[in-house]
Amino acid sequence: MMRDELSLPDVVLFDLGGVLIDWDPRYLYRKLVADEAVIEWFLSEVCSVEWNAAQDAGRLWADAVAEATARHPEQAALIEAYAARWPEMIQGQIDESVAVLEALAARQVPLYALTNWSAETFHHARARFGWLRHFQDILVSGEVRLKKPDPAIFRLMLDRMGVEPATVLFIDDSAANVATSAALGFQTIHFTSPAMLTGDARIRRLLGAPRASAA
Repeated sequence: MMRDELSLPDVVLFDLGGVLIDWDPRYLYRKLVADEAVIEWFLSEVCSVEWNAAQDAGRLWADAVAEATARHPEQAALIEAYAARWPEMIQGQIDESVAVLEALAARQVPLYALTNWSAETFHHARARFGWLRHFQDILVSGEVRLKKPDPAIFRLMLDRMGVEPATVLFIDDSAANVATSAALGFQTIHFTSPAMLTGDARIRRLLGAPRASAA
């Protein structure tokens, strides 16, 4: 605990959805369904969080649509929309968080991203958000067929970064993901609002002095 509060990290590792990107399937389904209760039923029983997570772990969207349609053939059009109109689930960026990211980049802080995201849809984010270029590496769960909070994906991320966990500050909006990373020795921020970033002492210290240049 003392290490987490006092040590200055060498690397900042961001989650994307819910931290930097405002993604929610409701943004799409409110265009398609007038009744909020029906939307909530659909997103809990038909295209649920668990159903979507299987794509984050590598399942193909065609297989996902077929599986859900077999369970609820009467909802076929809405199920197909989940894949076909997926980009409409992104409202935009979370401006305050992106401002912190860009300030860290300006200070030459090494930046990485670890995201639960389908390999088939991540190109939409790359095309839309130019600030993704600030990341030295982005590990997309669907590309490696592992997803948070599996410890294996965190170990893979460490291998790709080439650092020890205690030197990494990991930022995620999922309590389960934060708990797993903390157990592995990462420094952490459980993101609930951009104020969590701007108010964190480690972030403020990283932004308070220029990074030493590699000579």
